[in-house]
Parts: sequence; structure tokens; C-alpha cells
Amino acid sequence: MARLDDLDMKILSALHGDASISVPALSKTLDVNLSVMYSRIKRLQRRGVIEKFTVVVDEEKLGLRATAIAGLNIDPKQREAILEQVLKVDGVRLIREVTGRFDVIVNLRGRSLDELHRAVYDVIGKIPGVMQAEVFMEVSRRYPAINFKMLE
Repeated sequence: MARLDDLDMKILSALHGDASISVPALSKTLDVNLSVMYSRIKRLQRRGVIEKFTVVVDEEKLGLRATAIAGLNIDPKQREAILEQVLKVDGVRLIREVTGRFDVIVNLRGRSLDELHRAVYDVIGKIPGVMQAEVFMEVSRRYPAINFKMLE
């Protein structure tokens, strides 16, 4: 990948904070010529550094206040079928195949901790080939500031 300069990093940082900011407003905020700003953003997109602009939904405002992570141990011979079934479970937001104690980590959102507990043990845990399921309920969350400078 071609090297990104300080302006690229400032653009990425600003867009990560608020991807809905208009290019003219971003240009003004970073004190960069408007045409330069447009071309830099387009170049970042062409290079694949910016994959897409998206919306982040506040799921708590939709009543989904509970968050959990589930660790699964699965039969590797049934891996594809298991992952396909887990993807269909209400509340599943992300599936990661990992190394370590578990084979799969699943992120879930729901209305209550009980709902998530049932989803993990009564639904996911009963999928053929899921050998073990353990749920970790989230009690608090903190986000670090993303520092794109560290990539330089």
C-alpha cells in the first residue's frame, strides 16, 4: 500500500468521527482547498483505504440495551453449517473465527440479558456440532480514541 501522509490521516480521523460531514465542511475544518479535499477522498476510496461510508445505529434507542459475547467450540467437520445457522439467530451481530480457548466468538444484541442468555444456550448451543457455548454479558463499555498516526 502506498504511504499515507499527514493530511490523509487527518481526513481519515475526521471521517471516522463523523462520516456524514460534508466535503466543504471538512475542507474548512482542516483548512484545505476544496478540490484537494475531493481528490484526496476519492484517492483514499480508489486505494481501498476507505471502503464505504455507513450509518451507525444506536441500538439502545431501538430497545436493544443488552450486549453479550459468546464463545463457541464447534465440530470442525460441521463448521460451515454451524456458522450458517448462527448467522440466522436473532441478535447475532458479528461472528469471528479465532484461535485460543474458543473456535468462534459471537457478538449479540438484545432487549435483555435473559434474552441473550436464551439465544446462546437454547438456540446456538443446540445447533448440531456446537460442542460448548459460554456467554459473557457486557456490563459496561469504553471506547478509546482511534489514533491513525500510529500507522505511519
